[in-house]
Amino acid sequence: MATTAMYHTTVEWTGEHWGHIVMGNGPEMDFSAPPDAHGHAGVFTPEDAFVAAANTCIMMMFIWATERFKLNLQSYTCRAEGTKLIELDRTEIFTDLELWPHIVISAGDEDRERVEARTQRALRAAEKYSLVANSVESKITIEPTIEIVP
Repeated sequence: MATTAMYHTTVEWTGEHWGHIVMGNGPEMDFSAPPDAHGHAGVFTPEDAFVAAANTCIMMMFIWATERFKLNLQSYTCRAEGTKLIELDRTEIFTDLELWPHIVISAGDEDRERVEARTQRALRAAEKYSLVANSVESKITIEPTIEIVP
């Protein structure tokens, strides 16, 4: 049987192109639109939040998958980039999300090819089970660099 979970945020306009967000899990911060949308530089934006949501969710699901597939994860870093299309009528949509994870897995005594194959499976599972990846219409591309170390 399906279940539900609720998550919430509260935003407040604080003047000009500024806002303040309080997240249900506790953190809070100021935010703005990006400079290309009449906002401010050097501050959290909704566009940052969108790209970060996909990047963090896929990472958390990858960690889950490495545990499930009994991989010895040594490190994971991932740069993500979202491409925003701005139409002539000023409507906007993210068309693509690209992620470049750099993954280091320790093979120990195992065959490196088998460990790399399990790591690729873990990445596919991370994308498949990512709430955010399943919730967006943008094309998501993951181009990993995987290092198998002794």
